[in-house]
Amino acid sequence: MKTAAYRANVRKLIVLAALSLLAAALYLLVDVNFASEKLFWYAMKIRTPKLIAMLITAFAIGGASIVFQSIINNTIVTPCLLGMNALYTLIHTLVVFLAGSGSVLAVNANLSFALDLVLMGLAATVIYSYLFQKTGHNVLYVLLIGTVLTSFFGSIQSTLTRVMDPNEYDSLLASLVASFSNVNSQIILFALVVMAGVLFFLRRELALLDVITLGKAQAINLGVDYDRCIRRLLLGVTLFIAVATAMVGPISFLGLIIANLSRQLLKTYRHGQLILGSVFFGMIVLVGGQLIVEQVYSYAIPVSVFITVFGGIYFLYLLLAERKRA
Repeated sequence: MKTAAYRANVRKLIVLAALSLLAAALYLLVDVNFASEKLFWYAMKIRTPKLIAMLITAFAIGGASIVFQSIINNTIVTPCLLGMNALYTLIHTLVVFLAGSGSVLAVNANLSFALDLVLMGLAATVIYSYLFQKTGHNVLYVLLIGTVLTSFFGSIQSTLTRVMDPNEYDSLLASLVASFSNVNSQIILFALVVMAGVLFFLRRELALLDVITLGKAQAINLGVDYDRCIRRLLLGVTLFIAVATAMVGPISFLGLIIANLSRQLLKTYRHGQLILGSVFFGMIVLVGGQLIVEQVYSYAIPVSVFITVFGGIYFLYLLLAERKRA
């Protein structure tokens, strides 16, 4: 039976969807020359792939963040604690350090994306499946391992950049900042195929999320294979973050912002609504932010910088709010 709160959340989601469509329309059409057909289609050719990349990123990070927070049972953690951002940075640094910035792996967008996805996917499989079993299916141990690996990968990357040729380092910096300016359409298709495969693989576990968040004992009593579900969901989260990070670069605080905005607005346990809210907030933040970057700052500041700054402030707010409730 649909309650009044459920119907109210549906209305809120419709408003968020409308705002997402408005942001997308503004991004596509603002400052476009409608008088010239050639210039119009040229603008669409440039902007459409970037818009699709932002929507994919919002979907991947928004959904993964809600699932991850529910698994960990903590709303002020993000999937970046799993170490995928640090691993992405290390992979690109190693490629430039060993093969050079002019190598095929560094220049070819498809090969670079495939390398990122394969290595990050393998790391996710080893770390968050094998080690999850070895630690007695303790999620907190997995989170601790991810934090340690983040520091480990960061230390190696920092060491390599210190001994790297300065010209190579300048070339490397461009790939270490999240950017929607140069998106390859073939990469978008690749990302969509991977994400569709992950969703199909995890369709049963995602349907059980509402039950899983009741707690391990309750979920087991209701017939859920809790440890298997958590292991598979963690793998799915890391693969989604791997896709988003490999496509546009690391965006550390985006998941924290949009997941908590969704929880604060909807105030529900239904993960279908929470994930949709998080995805819509992600679309609004990314598309609106990129519109401001292009139209106001003329590409001088990447959108990831704004997200990091405001994300840090929002994180402090969440910590203080959590402390007051405690």
